[in-house]
Amino acid sequence: MSQPLRFEHPLVVSPDDIDLMGHVNNVVYLRYAQDAAVAHWRAVAAPEFAQGLLWVVRRHEIDYLRPALPGDALLARTWVGEAEGASMERFVEITRPADARLLARVRTVWVAVDPRSHRPRRVPEALRLLFFEPAPAEEAESPGPEPEAS
Repeated sequence: MSQPLRFEHPLVVSPDDIDLMGHVNNVVYLRYAQDAAVAHWRAVAAPEFAQGLLWVVRRHEIDYLRPALPGDALLARTWVGEAEGASMERFVEITRPADARLLARVRTVWVAVDPRSHRPRRVPEALRLLFFEPAPAEEAESPGPEPEAS
């Protein structure tokens, strides 16, 4: 089974991202995850998919593990998971490369919608495959040893 391709999106904490506690506000992590997802989509989606689908969020799950601080350089690493019907899950890990710390984990369920009708639209298999490593070619079956001549 092929593995999802990982996409990396660099981020820098701006002064506007900081809350009264002196670290990145929880809502900002959600924006970081969305920014990474959009950048990944734009980098991978072929024009026929990019023009033929919009995405809306059905669910976000965020685990806040450590605070990001003013001026931190961060990295959002994202990949897709299961796709079923019109839904596709996406994962994002936000890290601080300077100390290799994982700051947050995000799981989002996105729903593909038709840009005109705004109705859910099944995620095409060809689109899903763009986000995965190509499957290794199946090895040809070996016919076994040659029979010995008598």
